[in-house]
Amino acid sequence: MEQKRVHLANGIHLMCVDEGPVDAPVLIFLHGFPESHRTWRHQIRHFKDRYRCIAPDQRGYRQSSKPQDVEAYTPNKLIGDIFLLADALGIAQFTIVGHDWGGAIAWGVALAGQHARVTQAIIANAPHPAIFQKLLYTHPRQREASQYIRGFRDTANDPLIKDRGLTGLMQKEVKWDKPSAMEPEERAELLRDWQNRDAAFGMINYYRASPMVVPTMDEPFEVPADYTPLDLPKLTIPTLVIWALDDLALPSENLEGLDEIIDPLTIVKVPDCGHFVPWEAPDAVNAAMDQFLQS
Repeated sequence: MEQKRVHLANGIHLMCVDEGPVDAPVLIFLHGFPESHRTWRHQIRHFKDRYRCIAPDQRGYRQSSKPQDVEAYTPNKLIGDIFLLADALGIAQFTIVGHDWGGAIAWGVALAGQHARVTQAIIANAPHPAIFQKLLYTHPRQREASQYIRGFRDTANDPLIKDRGLTGLMQKEVKWDKPSAMEPEERAELLRDWQNRDAAFGMINYYRASPMVVPTMDEPFEVPADYTPLDLPKLTIPTLVIWALDDLALPSENLEGLDEIIDPLTIVKVPDCGHFVPWEAPDAVNAAMDQFLQS
């Protein structure tokens, strides 16, 4: 997939795939950690004949801008990038599609731009922010699966990143990566990307700038008395949530309560599939998206 450099009004530039008819309905695809626009290779191939498919390498990744300051990765800036990308490409309205961290950003884009800019949302294995934080407090499996975030935030690991790139940190902290699930040529390209030290710190800064709290395993499994829930609006645009059920990082309890804060909502569960559902089960994802978009 060819990319082009798109300059945003905030000074950031994003390398971006832009395929499909220019005047067709727009899908903006947001990849997660620690991947790239290629997360969506199967979906872009499937939809580009009838949709304009936009897929950036987001801030901090590959050849896109990689500021090294942690504060450059706060959620408002990551969300703002997507609206500025749409502006730069002359796109008034779009469907937002996201996975993992791209899904977290997509939730924010949908909530901030619903109806006016964002007409539909498609989220794959990315927890809603209002639900995820409560699970980190109360759900032992989710908290245990998220302990790697504490390692990512620990600046004592910075020398390891400088010495071995992101690969060294992944090998130390992550237990949900399944190298055998990805095509060898894709994996090789990904490992090359991880050797870019500026990109490695850019990717890690998503975690370091996030306001989410990840308690240690010996803290009480309860919501703290001083916890203030996020003041988020209800999402009232058509929303599809695709969830792979064998995700080691995000258990399916993240689906509980979505119907109370999203309407209309469609949930499609994908059995026998791990976290990286866009390329682990592309046919299931494409079918779910087809049905949702056609309806």
